[in-house]
Amino acid sequence: MTDIIKQQLLTGERALFKARDKEIRLSTFADGESPLKESRDIRLFNSSFKWKYPLWYSRNIELKDCTLFKEARAGIWYTDDLTMNDCIVEAPKTFRRCRNLVLNSVSMVNAEETLWHCQNVTINRGSAKGNYFAMNSSDLKISDFELIGNYSFDGAKNIVIDNARMLSKDSFWNAENVEVRNSFISGEYIGWNSRNIRFINCIIESLQGFCYIDELTLENCNLINTNLAFEYSTVNADVNTIIDSIKNPVAGRITAKDIKEIIFDDPERSDPQKTEIIIKK
Repeated sequence: MTDIIKQQLLTGERALFKARDKEIRLSTFADGESPLKESRDIRLFNSSFKWKYPLWYSRNIELKDCTLFKEARAGIWYTDDLTMNDCIVEAPKTFRRCRNLVLNSVSMVNAEETLWHCQNVTINRGSAKGNYFAMNSSDLKISDFELIGNYSFDGAKNIVIDNARMLSKDSFWNAENVEVRNSFISGEYIGWNSRNIRFINCIIESLQGFCYIDELTLENCNLINTNLAFEYSTVNADVNTIIDSIKNPVAGRITAKDIKEIIFDDPERSDPQKTEIIIKK
Protein backbone atom coordinates (compact mmCIF):
# COMPACT_ATOMS: atom_id res chain seq x y z
CA MET A 1 0.00 0.00 0.00
CA THR A 2 1.36 3.42 -0.99
CA ASP A 3 1.95 5.88 1.84
CA ILE A 4 0.99 9.49 0.96
CA ILE A 5 3.01 12.43 2.29
CA LYS A 6 1.38 15.78 1.61
CA GLN A 7 2.34 19.42 2.28
CA GLN A 8 5.28 18.61 4.55
CA LEU A 9 8.53 20.45 5.26
CA LEU A 10 11.11 17.70 5.54
CA THR A 11 14.45 18.56 7.14
CA GLY A 12 17.47 16.82 8.59
CA GLU A 13 19.97 14.43 7.07
CA ARG A 14 18.42 11.37 5.40
CA ALA A 15 14.89 12.58 6.14
CA LEU A 16 13.32 9.65 4.26
CA PHE A 17 16.26 7.26 4.09
CA LYS A 18 15.34 3.93 2.44
CA ALA A 19 11.77 5.09 1.86
CA ARG A 20 9.56 2.59 0.03
CA ASP A 21 6.29 2.94 -1.91
CA LYS A 22 5.60 6.59 -1.14
CA GLU A 23 3.68 9.33 -2.93
CA ILE A 24 4.95 12.79 -2.00
CA ARG A 25 2.87 15.86 -2.86
CA LEU A 26 3.28 19.61 -2.33
CA SER A 27 6.26 19.07 -0.06
CA THR A 28 9.70 20.64 0.40
CA PHE A 29 12.96 18.92 1.30
CA ALA A 30 15.00 21.64 3.03
CA ASP A 31 18.16 21.52 5.17
CA GLY A 32 19.58 18.03 5.29
CA GLU A 33 21.65 15.93 2.92
CA SER A 34 20.52 12.78 1.12
CA PRO A 35 16.80 12.92 2.00
CA LEU A 36 15.77 10.05 -0.30
CA LYS A 37 18.97 8.04 -0.44
CA GLU A 38 18.44 4.32 -1.14
CA SER A 39 14.73 4.90 -1.82
CA ARG A 40 12.50 2.70 -4.00
CA ASP A 41 9.19 3.20 -5.83
CA ILE A 42 8.74 6.91 -5.09
CA ARG A 43 6.38 9.33 -6.87
CA LEU A 44 6.80 13.08 -6.31
CA PHE A 45 4.37 15.79 -7.41
CA ASN A 46 4.75 19.58 -7.09
CA SER A 47 7.59 19.14 -4.64
CA SER A 48 11.06 20.64 -4.33
CA PHE A 49 14.57 19.89 -3.13
CA LYS A 50 16.69 22.62 -1.53
CA TRP A 51 19.72 20.71 -0.26
CA LYS A 52 22.42 18.38 -1.52
CA TYR A 53 22.27 14.81 -2.83
CA PRO A 54 18.49 14.24 -2.79
CA LEU A 55 18.32 11.01 -4.84
CA TRP A 56 21.33 8.72 -4.61
CA TYR A 57 21.22 4.94 -5.12
CA SER A 58 17.47 5.07 -5.75
CA ARG A 59 15.26 2.97 -8.02
CA ASN A 60 11.97 3.47 -9.83
CA ILE A 61 11.44 7.19 -9.25
CA GLU A 62 8.90 9.53 -10.88
CA LEU A 63 8.91 13.33 -10.58
CA LYS A 64 6.16 15.57 -11.96
CA ASP A 65 6.19 19.40 -11.74
CA CYS A 66 9.12 19.30 -9.32
CA THR A 67 12.11 21.60 -8.78
CA LEU A 68 15.72 20.95 -7.84
CA PHE A 69 17.00 24.29 -6.57
CA LYS A 70 20.62 25.38 -6.92
CA GLU A 71 21.57 24.01 -3.51
CA ALA A 72 20.40 20.52 -4.53
CA ARG A 73 23.68 20.04 -6.40
CA ALA A 74 24.90 16.58 -7.37
CA GLY A 75 21.29 15.65 -6.91
CA ILE A 76 20.68 12.39 -8.78
CA TRP A 77 23.60 9.95 -8.79
CA TYR A 78 23.74 6.15 -9.10
CA THR A 79 19.98 6.08 -9.62
CA ASP A 80 18.16 3.90 -12.15
CA ASP A 81 14.71 3.90 -13.77
CA LEU A 82 13.82 7.54 -13.22
CA THR A 83 11.26 9.65 -15.10
CA MET A 84 10.93 13.44 -14.87
CA ASN A 85 8.05 15.37 -16.41
CA ASP A 86 7.73 19.18 -16.52
CA CYS A 87 10.52 19.82 -14.03
CA ILE A 88 13.11 22.55 -13.46
CA VAL A 89 16.66 21.58 -12.49
CA GLU A 90 18.60 24.60 -11.27
CA ALA A 91 21.29 22.49 -9.60
CA PRO A 92 24.60 21.66 -11.33
CA LYS A 93 26.14 18.19 -11.61
CA THR A 94 22.78 16.43 -11.75
CA PHE A 95 22.61 12.87 -13.16
CA ARG A 96 25.83 10.94 -12.67
CA ARG A 97 26.22 7.21 -13.41
CA CYS A 98 22.48 6.69 -13.82
CA ARG A 99 20.65 4.25 -16.08
CA ASN A 100 17.27 4.33 -17.78
CA LEU A 101 16.36 8.00 -17.56
CA VAL A 102 13.38 9.64 -19.28
CA LEU A 103 13.33 13.44 -19.17
CA ASN A 104 10.23 15.08 -20.67
CA SER A 105 10.01 18.90 -20.72
CA VAL A 106 12.87 19.27 -18.26
CA SER A 107 14.67 22.61 -18.08
CA MET A 108 18.26 22.29 -16.86
CA VAL A 109 19.19 25.93 -16.36
CA ASN A 110 22.56 25.29 -14.67
CA ALA A 111 23.72 22.11 -16.37
CA GLU A 112 27.45 22.30 -15.62
CA GLU A 113 28.89 18.78 -15.62
CA THR A 114 25.42 17.29 -15.98
CA LEU A 115 24.48 13.83 -17.30
CA TRP A 116 27.89 12.20 -16.94
CA HIS A 117 28.52 8.48 -17.41
CA CYS A 118 24.81 7.74 -17.83
CA GLN A 119 23.26 4.97 -19.95
CA ASN A 120 20.00 4.67 -21.85
CA VAL A 121 18.69 8.23 -21.67
CA THR A 122 15.69 9.74 -23.48
CA ILE A 123 15.22 13.52 -23.56
CA ASN A 124 12.13 15.11 -25.14
CA ARG A 125 11.36 18.85 -25.34
CA GLY A 126 14.15 19.75 -22.97
CA SER A 127 16.81 22.41 -22.56
CA ALA A 128 20.19 22.70 -20.88
CA LYS A 129 22.65 25.50 -20.22
CA GLY A 130 26.14 24.58 -19.06
CA ASN A 131 29.49 23.18 -20.12
CA TYR A 132 30.45 19.51 -20.42
CA PHE A 133 26.91 18.23 -20.90
CA ALA A 134 26.55 14.42 -21.34
CA MET A 135 30.23 13.51 -21.02
CA ASN A 136 30.93 9.80 -21.49
CA SER A 137 27.24 8.88 -21.63
CA SER A 138 25.84 6.27 -24.01
CA ASP A 139 22.64 5.26 -25.75
CA LEU A 140 21.05 8.70 -25.87
CA LYS A 141 17.85 9.60 -27.74
CA ILE A 142 17.26 13.35 -27.79
CA SER A 143 14.56 15.35 -29.60
CA ASP A 144 13.26 18.94 -29.58
CA PHE A 145 16.21 20.04 -27.48
CA GLU A 146 18.09 23.30 -26.87
CA LEU A 147 21.64 23.43 -25.53
CA ILE A 148 23.86 26.37 -24.66
CA GLY A 149 27.22 25.14 -23.41
CA ASN A 150 30.62 24.09 -24.67
CA TYR A 151 32.34 20.68 -24.74
CA SER A 152 29.07 18.75 -24.95
CA PHE A 153 28.91 14.98 -25.59
CA ASP A 154 32.65 14.50 -25.09
CA GLY A 155 33.37 10.77 -25.13
CA ALA A 156 29.70 9.90 -25.61
CA LYS A 157 28.53 7.12 -27.92
CA ASN A 158 25.40 5.72 -29.57
CA ILE A 159 23.58 9.05 -29.84
CA VAL A 160 20.57 10.08 -31.93
CA ILE A 161 19.57 13.77 -31.86
CA ASP A 162 16.62 15.20 -33.81
CA ASN A 163 15.44 18.81 -34.05
CA ALA A 164 17.98 20.45 -31.76
CA ARG A 165 19.55 23.90 -31.49
CA MET A 166 23.03 23.74 -30.03
CA LEU A 167 25.40 26.61 -29.30
CA SER A 168 28.36 24.48 -28.33
CA LYS A 169 32.06 24.77 -29.02
CA ASP A 170 34.04 21.52 -29.17
CA SER A 171 30.91 19.35 -29.26
CA PHE A 172 31.09 15.60 -30.00
CA TRP A 173 34.81 15.23 -29.29
CA ASN A 174 36.00 11.63 -28.84
CA ALA A 175 32.45 10.48 -29.62
CA GLU A 176 31.33 7.35 -31.46
CA ASN A 177 28.20 6.42 -33.41
CA VAL A 178 26.42 9.79 -33.54
CA GLU A 179 23.51 10.81 -35.77
CA VAL A 180 22.21 14.39 -35.70
CA ARG A 181 19.15 15.28 -37.80
CA ASN A 182 17.24 18.46 -38.63
CA SER A 183 19.33 20.55 -36.27
CA PHE A 184 21.30 23.79 -35.98
CA ILE A 185 24.78 23.74 -34.46
CA SER A 186 27.09 26.69 -33.97
CA GLY A 187 30.51 26.16 -32.44
CA GLU A 188 34.21 25.80 -33.15
CA TYR A 189 36.09 22.52 -33.64
CA ILE A 190 33.10 20.18 -33.94
CA GLY A 191 33.66 16.45 -33.72
CA TRP A 192 37.42 16.07 -33.36
CA ASN A 193 38.86 12.60 -32.65
CA SER A 194 35.53 10.87 -33.25
CA ARG A 195 34.27 7.90 -35.22
CA ASN A 196 31.14 7.31 -37.29
CA ILE A 197 29.54 10.75 -37.05
CA ARG A 198 26.58 11.60 -39.28
CA PHE A 199 24.75 14.93 -39.78
CA ILE A 200 21.51 14.92 -41.83
CA ASN A 201 19.57 18.04 -42.90
CA CYS A 202 21.57 20.24 -40.56
CA ILE A 203 22.78 23.83 -40.56
CA ILE A 204 26.26 24.01 -39.07
CA GLU A 205 28.67 26.87 -38.36
CA SER A 206 32.18 25.89 -37.34
CA LEU A 207 35.76 27.11 -37.31
CA GLN A 208 38.07 24.23 -38.18
CA GLY A 209 35.34 21.67 -37.65
CA PHE A 210 35.12 17.97 -38.51
CA CYS A 211 38.83 17.16 -38.08
CA TYR A 212 40.46 13.88 -37.07
CA ILE A 213 37.23 11.98 -37.72
CA ASP A 214 37.03 8.43 -38.99
CA GLU A 215 33.84 8.03 -41.08
CA LEU A 216 32.24 11.48 -41.19
CA THR A 217 29.01 11.87 -43.17
CA LEU A 218 27.15 15.06 -44.06
CA GLU A 219 23.85 14.58 -45.91
CA ASN A 220 21.94 17.55 -47.34
CA CYS A 221 23.64 19.98 -44.96
CA ASN A 222 24.32 23.70 -45.05
CA LEU A 223 27.72 24.79 -43.79
CA ILE A 224 27.94 28.50 -42.99
CA ASN A 225 31.04 30.42 -41.94
CA THR A 226 32.98 27.16 -42.02
CA ASN A 227 36.68 27.03 -42.80
CA LEU A 228 39.66 24.68 -42.50
CA ALA A 229 37.25 21.79 -42.39
CA PHE A 230 37.87 18.02 -42.64
CA GLU A 231 41.58 17.97 -41.74
CA TYR A 232 42.79 14.37 -41.40
CA SER A 233 39.24 13.01 -41.72
CA THR A 234 37.66 10.41 -43.96
CA VAL A 235 34.57 12.17 -45.23
CA ASN A 236 31.48 11.75 -47.38
CA ALA A 237 29.91 15.22 -47.53
CA ASP A 238 26.94 16.50 -49.53
CA VAL A 239 26.80 20.25 -48.81
CA ASN A 240 24.31 22.69 -50.32
CA THR A 241 26.26 25.85 -49.55
CA ILE A 242 29.68 27.41 -50.17
CA ILE A 243 32.45 26.12 -47.91
CA ASP A 244 35.04 28.76 -47.08
CA SER A 245 37.94 26.28 -47.02
CA ILE A 246 38.86 22.64 -46.58
CA LYS A 247 42.23 21.34 -45.50
CA ASN A 248 43.96 17.98 -45.88
CA PRO A 249 41.09 15.49 -45.88
CA VAL A 250 42.43 11.93 -45.85
CA ALA A 251 39.95 10.31 -48.24
CA GLY A 252 36.36 10.34 -49.43
CA ARG A 253 34.06 12.60 -51.43
CA ILE A 254 33.09 16.24 -50.89
CA THR A 255 30.27 17.84 -52.88
CA ALA A 256 29.47 21.54 -52.37
CA LYS A 257 28.01 24.55 -54.13
CA ASP A 258 31.53 25.95 -54.11
CA ILE A 259 34.74 25.76 -52.07
CA LYS A 260 36.63 29.04 -51.84
CA GLU A 261 39.95 27.46 -50.84
CA ILE A 262 41.21 23.88 -51.11
CA ILE A 263 44.40 23.19 -49.16
CA PHE A 264 46.57 20.10 -49.59
CA ASP A 265 49.89 20.86 -47.91
CA ASP A 266 50.68 17.67 -45.98
CA PRO A 267 51.70 14.91 -48.42
CA GLU A 268 52.54 12.56 -45.54
CA ARG A 269 48.94 12.52 -44.30
CA SER A 270 46.75 13.70 -47.17
CA ASP A 271 46.85 12.59 -50.83
CA PRO A 272 44.64 14.76 -53.12
CA GLN A 273 44.02 11.73 -55.33
CA LYS A 274 42.13 9.99 -52.52
CA THR A 275 39.50 12.70 -52.08
CA GLU A 276 36.99 13.41 -54.84
CA ILE A 277 35.82 17.03 -54.86
CA ILE A 278 32.69 17.95 -56.82
CA ILE A 279 31.41 21.49 -57.30
CA LYS A 280 27.68 21.65 -57.96
CA LYS A 281 26.64 23.52 -61.08
